[in-house]
Amino acid sequence: MSLLIALFGTPLAIRLFTRRGYGQLIREEGPAAHATKRGTPTMGGTVIVIATVVGYFVGHDATAFSISASGLLVLGLMAGLGLVGFVDDFLKIYKQTSLGLRSGAKLAGQSIVAVAFGLEVLRYPNFYDITPASAYISFLRDIGPVIGVVPFVVWIVLLIGGWSNAVNLTDGLDGLATGAAILVLAAYVLIANWQVRNACTGVFVTAQCYAVRDPLDLAVVAAAALGACIGFLWWNAPPARIFMGDTGSLALGGVLAGLAVCTQTQLLLVILGGLFVIITLSVIIQVGFYKMTGRRVFRMAPLQHHFELSGWAETTIVIRFWLISGLFVALGLGIFYLEWLPG
Repeated sequence: MSLLIALFGTPLAIRLFTRRGYGQLIREEGPAAHATKRGTPTMGGTVIVIATVVGYFVGHDATAFSISASGLLVLGLMAGLGLVGFVDDFLKIYKQTSLGLRSGAKLAGQSIVAVAFGLEVLRYPNFYDITPASAYISFLRDIGPVIGVVPFVVWIVLLIGGWSNAVNLTDGLDGLATGAAILVLAAYVLIANWQVRNACTGVFVTAQCYAVRDPLDLAVVAAAALGACIGFLWWNAPPARIFMGDTGSLALGGVLAGLAVCTQTQLLLVILGGLFVIITLSVIIQVGFYKMTGRRVFRMAPLQHHFELSGWAETTIVIRFWLISGLFVALGLGIFYLEWLPG
């Protein structure tokens, strides 16, 4: 359902945004090839968010499957960050500049949504007294000692801020961020389904069981977002007829972070989303090295623009980066399954 809504709803959004003049503004210092993209409709992330939410609720209504606290919290995180991105995109269009919200205001909006999520996931225990998340850092499951509510919320703010901005930085070429997000979301469909089959609340409980509150519904959320991204990518693939904007990139970063928190795979997401991490590190390295030496490591950051200025075709960069993302996803899934191998 979410795929169909995105696939057939995106052309409607393209016509609506074009008629209203909601076109992309291009930075003057960016690659020269991007000048042809000026005026392409943006804020397409609204379609991704709407398709995900509608698909989720229609699926629940059609199957009479009960809505879970975990599913609603992850969707709420996605929608909340999408709203912050929408305001940012709208201000860019209104002011006719490539800069929307001030960095402080944008960070404040992300932090407010993240704090609300961090506090709420520690509530709503189910029959087995399992909450959507617990005050631990997690890798393949919760690890180490309890870190306490306040440090946990601070950690969640950093996690959500980091991932929403990482997807935002990756969204620099047609289809790049959407395709990479599809691969990571597909991984979470598999991870959450595996947790359903090996839940600590099942009939046959093993030493490696997962104390996750609503793994099946988290798989539904991941699948809904996955379908929405596939439908959107049909129109966002090179040459893109619409961009997701900050509305989509912040929302997708939020849903990935939310799934990681509620499936207890916070640090595993660093591997699954390795492409996003590399692209974010390229910006950190570029800025840090320039401030220390006055020289640049890359021709331009984020990393995808370095290869553009090196003469690579846009489609070449996008496809090769998708391949890299797929390799990271395969590595992350392999590590996730590793503890189930004999010996």
